[in-house]
Amino acid sequence: MQFMILFNESPEELAKREHPEHTREYWGGWNAFIGAMVKAGVVVKGDGLKGPETATTVRIRDGRRIVQDGPFADTKEVLGGYFVIEVPHLDAALEWAAKAPCVHDGSVEVRPVLPMPAPPPA
Repeated sequence: MQFMILFNESPEELAKREHPEHTREYWGGWNAFIGAMVKAGVVVKGDGLKGPETATTVRIRDGRRIVQDGPFADTKEVLGGYFVIEVPHLDAALEWAAKAPCVHDGSVEVRPVLPMPAPPPA
């Protein structure tokens, strides 16, 4: 089964990516976690995300497209990245989620990935 694990971090923790005095510690934890998943052969895909201030949100309201730059929600955690992993069951996905560096100060959301439907016959 495939699961997406979404890494939610506090803005302060996410900012450590850019500060030289915290960069080594921040990325050291993530590199160890990512390396363990790669070594176990569970990674299908994954990416870190730039900060929420780089986001653009699109909505359609009354037939009009509304585009909003930057973050729009006042939250204590922001999505910092994700991985799609292939593991036998939810418990295995939860075990990986519990090893993420951000689980101590943020949270990790685990969701099953919907399989793509088969294309219609030609």
